[in-house]
Amino acid sequence: MPTVLIDADGCPVVNCALRICQQLQITVLILCDAAHQIQREGAQTLVFDKGDDSVDFALVNRVRPGDIVITQDYGLASMCLARRARVLNQNGLEYTADNIDLLLDRRWQNKKLLRAGKHPKGPAKRTREQDAEFARVFESILRECTLPEK
Repeated sequence: MPTVLIDADGCPVVNCALRICQQLQITVLILCDAAHQIQREGAQTLVFDKGDDSVDFALVNRVRPGDIVITQDYGLASMCLARRARVLNQNGLEYTADNIDLLLDRRWQNKKLLRAGKHPKGPAKRTREQDAEFARVFESILRECTLPEK
């Protein structure tokens, strides 16, 4: 049975993910730093010191093959993919070996723009459609990962 690990810093789908996991009786770990503590009944919350990537490294050290990670951090997603976890973002995009390089390159290009004083437009306000798509993809992945092998 997989464990679901949630990179909770800036994650708008914690409640949705937890609700789905409770229905399927799947263990959930919420990882956050001291500045973004998120406690939810039915999940274990692990809190780490504030600092560059402290939560990311703690999560990577806990993830096992077959686990499911929810994060919007491309770097963390890449490390979790290397550990053979399934990884998706808050909009239901599953990170894969086929798309992670492009996403990491896009992040690098955006950082170059920021250093040059250009500020790319931020994300639009979250929609119900994004919530629904996340729930659909997440539940599909969970069911796929928990089906008994034939």
